Amino acid sequence: MRVAGLFAGIGGFEVGLHGSGHTTELVCDILPEARAVLEARLPQATYHQDITTLRSLPSGVDLVCAGFPCQDLSQAGRTAGLQGDRSGLIGEVFRLLSRRRVPTVLIENVPFMLQLDGGSAIRAIVSEFERRGYRWAFRVVDSYGFGLAQRRERVYLIASRELDPSDVLLADDAPIERPLSAVGHKPHGFYWTEGLGGLGWAVDAVPTLKNGSTIGIASPPALLLPDGRLIKIGIGDGERLQGFETGWTAPAEAVGRASARWGLVGSAVSVPVASWLGRRLEAPGAYASSRDRPFGIDGRMPRAARFDGRNCHAVDVSCDPLGIRPPSVMTFLRDEEPRQLLSAKATAGFLGRTRRAKLRFAPGFLEAVERHLVAMGGAPAAARAPVQLELLAA
Repeated sequence: MRVAGLFAGIGGFEVGLHGSGHTTELVCDILPEARAVLEARLPQATYHQDITTLRSLPSGVDLVCAGFPCQDLSQAGRTAGLQGDRSGLIGEVFRLLSRRRVPTVLIENVPFMLQLDGGSAIRAIVSEFERRGYRWAFRVVDSYGFGLAQRRERVYLIASRELDPSDVLLADDAPIERPLSAVGHKPHGFYWTEGLGGLGWAVDAVPTLKNGSTIGIASPPALLLPDGRLIKIGIGDGERLQGFETGWTAPAEAVGRASARWGLVGSAVSVPVASWLGRRLEAPGAYASSRDRPFGIDGRMPRAARFDGRNCHAVDVSCDPLGIRPPSVMTFLRDEEPRQLLSAKATAGFLGRTRRAKLRFAPGFLEAVERHLVAMGGAPAAARAPVQLELLAA
C-alpha cells in the first residue's frame, strides 16, 4: 500500500508498515521537532507541516494513517472531546477523505475516548465512516503483548471500503497474563510526577510513556529496582521501549530542547504494533463471527467492536493479538547509558502527594520509596511530621 501519514509524529506507523513492504508518500506533522525527525528518518516521503493547509492527499494513496492528537481525549488531559482544539483535528482527516476517497484508513488514540462523554467521540468517528460507505473495526491493543516492556493500551480503528477490517484487526487473539507485584524481587515502573488522581504503574515494565506530566514537565517514568534504588529511565530506553532504534529522535535536538524528545516518544505509535497491522493489511486473517456480541446494550462502548456494513457488533477479544511476552524491562536498559537516581526533592514531592491521595499502593512500595529518600539524604516521614505540626500550631 501507498501510505499518507497524518499527525505522523516520529513515524511509528510508517516505520512499522515499511517492514511489510508498504511505502510512505506523505507525512504531515506541525511540530518542528517531529519534522526534524521525519525528514532525517523518512527522507523519501514528502513532508507537509500543517494539515489544515493540506488541500488534498496524493493520488494513488491506498492507506491513510492518523494518530491524531489525544490531549482532549485523555483522562490526564482536558477531556474536551472532539470539540477540543487538538483532538478536533480529526475533522481534517474527514475533509481530506471527502476530496479523495482513500480505500483504507487506520486511526490510533487513547482508550479513554471510549468512555469520555459516554463514548460520544468514537461514536462520532465511526458514524462519519459509515456515512462514507466504510466498514470499520476497532480494538484496544496493549503494546506489552508485542514484546515491549511497556503497559501501553491504545485504540486502533481500521475503516475500509475494500477489505474487511475485522480480518485485519480482530482475527488474532493470544491473551497473556501480566506479572503480579513483588516489591524487592522485581522492578516496578511508576510515574513520580503523579500520586493524587492516579498512579502510572507496571510490574517489570514501565507504565504508558506519555508526552508530558500533569505539572507540565518532561516526564520519564521511574523504576523501583529490586535493590531499592529509584532510577529514571533515559531517552534511549524510552525509544527502545517503543520499538525504535536508539537515538531515533536525536535530530529533534537541532531545533528544540533535548527534553522535547520525551514528548515525541510518548506520543508515538509503538513500532511492533504497526508492523503487525502492516502484515495483516498485506495478508488479512479470517475473523470468526462467533466472537460477536450484542453492541451497546448497556449504553457503554465495548473495548472491541466492528461494523459489517449493516450491523454493529461488540467483539469478545483480548488486548493481546500476538501474545508475545516481553523480557524484563531491565533488558531495555543499556549499560553504556548513565542512570540518574531520583533526587531527594523529587522523591519527597512524590511521597507528599501520595499521603494526600486515596490511592492503593502495592505492599512495601511506599516503604521502599521512603528508604530511597533517606539514602538520598532526605528526611524520613517521622522526622518531617513534627515540623509540619509546629507550623500548623504557629
